[in-house]
Amino acid sequence: MPIREYMLREGSSGCDYCRAGFEQIEKMGQEPLTSCPRCGAPVNRCISPPSINTAQTNLDDRARSAGFKKYKRLGHGEYEKQY
Repeated sequence: MPIREYMLREGSSGCDYCRAGFEQIEKMGQEPLTSCPRCGAPVNRCISPPSINTAQTNLDDRARSAGFKKYKRLGHGEYEKQY
């Protein structure tokens, strides 16, 4: 289930929760919230990029801890073991 982000509509006064922005777990296709679940103030759903972990160092660390070996290609048919 995706996590949606919401912010208080401009010109509205709400509680600390919706003024700072909040996240809500929703089902796919579920209608967006129109009001804050705590105070009832009007809110808008924000568009944000998906969170994707592409950090190569994390992948290398996980592969190393699982016992895999990593090789770097040096040339045609030549490889060097990195770990």
